[in-house]
Amino acid sequence: MAEPFFQVENLKKYFPIKGGFLGREIGVVKAVDDVSFSIQRGETLGLVGESGCGKSTTGRALLRLIEPTAGRICFEGKEITSLPQEEMRKMRRDMQMVFQDPFASLNPRHTVERILEEPFIVHGIGDRKERKKRVGELLDIVGLSAYHGKRYPHQFSGGQRQRIVIARALALNPKLIIADEPVSALDVSIQAQVLNLLQDLQKEFELTYLFIAHDLSVVKHISDRVGVMYLGRLVELAEKEPLYQQPKHPYTQALLSSVPFPDPDYKKERIILKGDVPSPANVPQGCAFHTRCSAVMDQCKIQRPKLKESDPGHFVACHLYDKI
Repeated sequence: MAEPFFQVENLKKYFPIKGGFLGREIGVVKAVDDVSFSIQRGETLGLVGESGCGKSTTGRALLRLIEPTAGRICFEGKEITSLPQEEMRKMRRDMQMVFQDPFASLNPRHTVERILEEPFIVHGIGDRKERKKRVGELLDIVGLSAYHGKRYPHQFSGGQRQRIVIARALALNPKLIIADEPVSALDVSIQAQVLNLLQDLQKEFELTYLFIAHDLSVVKHISDRVGVMYLGRLVELAEKEPLYQQPKHPYTQALLSSVPFPDPDYKKERIILKGDVPSPANVPQGCAFHTRCSAVMDQCKIQRPKLKESDPGHFVACHLYDKI
């Protein structure tokens, strides 16, 4: 089997908690806790979970926008975890990110032309004339016009701003794009347009996506495989059809039971989770989900389940599927 295009092994990101008179470290927040997965070339891997489960932190750590605490990240067979900052900056020509909030991720003091020129300036590509031509092409690719380049971000709608953010991500012809909830701040009708744009761009430029979201319907629409996170850990990973039709992990089952179905006569059992999500600063021993799980066993409170393949291509971290 060919080596994965992008591979993550045992990724961890802990944030220190400081307190006391001297500001010493008194604990850690386990935002991402031992996450492993791979992405094949041209694939879209969706990453879902509740707010605060570590999805966005995972995305930023993969590009080393925040430095991982531990783990190994390989891009096209090359380990990037320990690369010096200058080499990592060059690698980012092939790895780009689309951020969640198009209002916050564009500099309000710069014109769109200046914003889209910046990647070329940073990497020393082209002269002024060539950059201006390329900016016009980028705007055209995402459904805007060249004259929009003279405007400022506040003169655009939310959907148009996200198109500009996508154009900026495409500027250097990347191979991998990490999209961190790229449509969650947009109206539903605009969400569909941006999702269709992302799919069209994927086909045209042979892109690979890691698509982070909390909207299960959006993830199903765009993803080939889906990973489910809970409290910094990956609890299930599978092709989207098996995962949506026969979820194995109790947390995934509860998530999918909450998705509305557009038929008033359709009766679906709703799984209501009890209690609150534990603090990532004080993760329960054993399975992190055991405090809210209806199928909890004594083993769950002591031993942390590993992400194992229960069916071909279907991985789940749950003691219910241990081959004993």
